[in-house]
Amino acid sequence: MARTSSSSPSSSSITKDAQDLLRALWSAYSATPTNLKIIDLYVAFAVFTALLQVVYMALVGTFPFNSFLSGVLSCVGTAVLAVCLRIQVNKENKEFKDLAPERAFADFVLCNVVLHLVIINFLG
Repeated sequence: MARTSSSSPSSSSITKDAQDLLRALWSAYSATPTNLKIIDLYVAFAVFTALLQVVYMALVGTFPFNSFLSGVLSCVGTAVLAVCLRIQVNKENKEFKDLAPERAFADFVLCNVVLHLVIINFLG
């Protein structure tokens, strides 16, 4: 059973489609406001830190397991709160049009304080 070239896309067309998709995403993202890009960097840093802690745990071990869980949950929780902040301060989002950016940031800070109080309490 030989495959015909018309039934399966070639790898060069798949590569070209992927490159076109990445170019389209990059051009759309370049129009994003600077404050949202800063929040995106913060989310990426939090996720990268969580992944780094998981890799460290896999290589070294989980002796203080509460510390590992606290670190990862802190990073993931902070990333989730930052995504919520990004949603609230986005001007194109009509759901939060009545919410001032200062109020959204105050909510973000307050929720981060509560999150980290819980994390510190979990450490014991």
